[in-house]
Amino acid sequence: MKIFTNKLWLLLFILAASFAFPPFEAYAQTTTISGTVTDADTGETLIGVNILVKGRVIGTISDTNGRFSLRVNQDPPLTLVFSMVGFASQEVQVSATNASNIKVSLREQTMLGQEVVVSASRVEESILQSPVTIEKMDILAIRETPAENYYKGIANLKGVDVTTSSINFQIINARGFNSTGNTRFVQLTDGMDTQAPALNFPIGNLNGPSELDVESVEFIPGAASALYGPNAFNGILLVNSKSPFEYQGFSAFYQQGVNHINGRPGEPQNPQPMYQGSLRYAHAFNNRFAFKVNASFMRAQDWHGTDRTDLNQTFQGDLPFNPGANLVHVYGDEVANNIGLLRNVAAVQQNAQALGLGGYLNSIPDQIVSRTGYDEALLVDYGAENYKFNTALHYRITDRAELSYTLNYGAGTSVYTGAQRYSLNNFEISQHKLELRGSNYFLRGYTTRENSGDSYIADITGVLINDRWKSNSDWFGEYTLNYMGALAQQQVAPGTMGNPQQQATAHEFARSRADQGRFMPGSPEFQNAQNEIRSDVIPRGSLFNDQSRMYMAEGQYDFKEEIDFIDLQVGGQYRLYELRSNGTIFADTEGREITIAEYGAFAQASKRMIDDKLKLTGSIRYDKNENFDGQFSPRISGVFTEGNSNFRLSYQTGFRMPTTQAQHIDLNVVSARLIGGLPFYREKYNVYDNAYTIESVNNYVAAVGGGANPVSPDATGLLRQVTREDLPDLRPERVQSVEVGYKGLLADNRLMVDFAYYYNIYNDFITQTSVRRAPGPIFPGAPMNTPEGAINAVNAPSLLTPNTNPGQENTFQTYTNIIDQEIRAHGAALGLTYSFPGNYTLGGNYNFNRLISTIGPQYLNDFNTPEHKTNITFGNRKVYQNLGFNVTYRYQSAFRWESTFAQGPVPEIHNVDAQVSYRLSSAKSIFKLGGSNIFNNRYYQNFGGPTIGAIYYLSITFDQLLN
Repeated sequence: MKIFTNKLWLLLFILAASFAFPPFEAYAQTTTISGTVTDADTGETLIGVNILVKGRVIGTISDTNGRFSLRVNQDPPLTLVFSMVGFASQEVQVSATNASNIKVSLREQTMLGQEVVVSASRVEESILQSPVTIEKMDILAIRETPAENYYKGIANLKGVDVTTSSINFQIINARGFNSTGNTRFVQLTDGMDTQAPALNFPIGNLNGPSELDVESVEFIPGAASALYGPNAFNGILLVNSKSPFEYQGFSAFYQQGVNHINGRPGEPQNPQPMYQGSLRYAHAFNNRFAFKVNASFMRAQDWHGTDRTDLNQTFQGDLPFNPGANLVHVYGDEVANNIGLLRNVAAVQQNAQALGLGGYLNSIPDQIVSRTGYDEALLVDYGAENYKFNTALHYRITDRAELSYTLNYGAGTSVYTGAQRYSLNNFEISQHKLELRGSNYFLRGYTTRENSGDSYIADITGVLINDRWKSNSDWFGEYTLNYMGALAQQQVAPGTMGNPQQQATAHEFARSRADQGRFMPGSPEFQNAQNEIRSDVIPRGSLFNDQSRMYMAEGQYDFKEEIDFIDLQVGGQYRLYELRSNGTIFADTEGREITIAEYGAFAQASKRMIDDKLKLTGSIRYDKNENFDGQFSPRISGVFTEGNSNFRLSYQTGFRMPTTQAQHIDLNVVSARLIGGLPFYREKYNVYDNAYTIESVNNYVAAVGGGANPVSPDATGLLRQVTREDLPDLRPERVQSVEVGYKGLLADNRLMVDFAYYYNIYNDFITQTSVRRAPGPIFPGAPMNTPEGAINAVNAPSLLTPNTNPGQENTFQTYTNIIDQEIRAHGAALGLTYSFPGNYTLGGNYNFNRLISTIGPQYLNDFNTPEHKTNITFGNRKVYQNLGFNVTYRYQSAFRWESTFAQGPVPEIHNVDAQVSYRLSSAKSIFKLGGSNIFNNRYYQNFGGPTIGAIYYLSITFDQLLN
């Protein structure tokens, strides 16, 4: 692997050298340019204006006096582009070799829809003429967001769904099938995929740039695989940082906040402080070499998981409580058993006879009983922290080529909700990128490296603490015997169940006796057991030991300088995953190396027709993963422009590769062993031999718990063996999407309207299912007095309870596809923004999403998206001299959430964020007072996630180049 990686980097250097070799025009006469940039309205000089030579990478910025100077290796004429956020761009022709005292005046931008975007087509274009719906946050929008950081402000964009696992860990999604680890969405930071290699989903902003270093954010909902490859399925987010050439000087940010106001039970009872801060410094030397350095931190008391909803709603009789309760944020109570099954256990029968309770064996109810668990707050580290360091070195080899190195590093502590609740302690993730970029091409190579640090599974920690004290078999045996004893003490007739109150008393007594000596929270025994479990790797403990890596090489070339009758771009990429979990996630033990290689290439052509009113664009991409057949992803779109109105129609396709875990996971998680969907793992665990669908096993267990003989024909007849139709070969998931839309300016260009409707068809939908395997064959429905019945007597009872000891597991949860059903969904979004006189802006959007198809009960229906959602924003960054404000209202309707961790309702949400800002020009600073969820309406964004309250903050931002 090291040899391969070194060869990959060597290849990139060779390509970089070949592209960057100075063309003949590099030896052309030098043109010297200088001048001053001012504000057209006030006449004051403007600091930090970007001045770029059109068609080149060379440029500079205006200094603190508004002046600039530039030397270009090109004979005149040439064109300079002057741009600055909040001002209309201006082009200036230069015709002399020594052009001095150029005076340029920029006027504040008042017209909507003038943004330029690159993500929709991978080339620069007007946001109004984008072939798909697209949202953008520029520097001003980032600065003015009322949320406590810009990443949370993305939630205000049209079509965005946000799921919060932690105060510093948010997951972004679009157009349905949302999850806390969204593998259907791609996030790029400066072109680098931010997915964690062992997880395959973006990790939010845990190692991304701070708001001091973000230039823009572009968001595209919908399939984008034709241009961006695997997993650009539901959408893509591009975060672009600031160039050290264009944004120089020193800047600093500090925010003091507070959360946990009016704490509820299970939460801190006093307000908790929050801290955020960042520094940035960038400098350029002679417009040839530039560097930037960023450092940031955040610290807060995390949102708590306090949901005590019972996930097990089935219990016998009219009891006042559920003895088998499985509470959402309580861990250890996942271990449960139907004590009715113990009637036929020899050890229970013998002990009952010895205690004189033999007559009460038939009084044992068909009742699921769970072990006593521990609250999440006892097992999870809520001390959220995030430390980030980012640096970049840029060198302009020629006026046409810029070489750069980038490092993004993030570390800290957070909480993630997946199949279980994970406490991410002292994790690290870093990215290294080398990139060569010209005006019409780029080549880049980068690697992502993760280190799980002290991260562990909270659920397993609770389970193992219980098991460290007393084994499950001993605990359930004691519980059952004490239950029978309690019935006898109440003089319940042997063989009868007693009334509900007598049963409740028996359950309370049985639990109190079985729990005697249990490790109590706060005791040395509890703390020692927890420390030992959290420091030992899975499966002996709950600790991860993952250092997985990803390597990527990609490039793109635009033929705009060679071809003028059509716009043509081509590109390609190669990606390699190196899975290094040391057996704690994958089967990479005893020197077994697991790698996954994939490659892809695309071509895109566009042509303007009908007096440039109609732009047609077609794209095609091919991708191949070593474990699956190749995938073609076409896209075709048309945009018709009439004045300021733009009508668009597109057909797009996307695909999602099964994740690294979907392919290779091999992990015991107490309730089952999770295994990858590749043939290797199905053969390794013989999931087709003597294995039965989990639905039929549940029916069989319920029948036996209700009193049926476990080997009787009526009980075994409920079992259905797994076939290859139940578990088809794992393959990529595909989507076809049709989108129609309109974007335009109305009402004298003061009203911008953006509408989109989409219709999606999903094929080979990736999901998970479970099977349970017997040690030998079972003949469903065979009479007990036949040879087959005798075999059933040996093998069938093994299906009654899961055995999850390593090497003896009988329950397996694996990835598969729904191949016999198309899944359909549709939705619409409408965005309106109106610019009032006096710089007031009122904007709003409405989003509608609905799953049309019905997914079978054997699969998770994880659409997980509210049907209705609305955002309304009102603000003015210059309401009076240096005073500004911004207010945002967010609403989403209630919906049902389904995941492997928990399933249940998410109530509707009403939120208000607000901020007031004041610009102190003399100190080059901006003060901001604000809050998110300012009315402290408690809510959660996913069932099983934490309860979120208000955050109030005061921040100050200093920028050396602030005008």
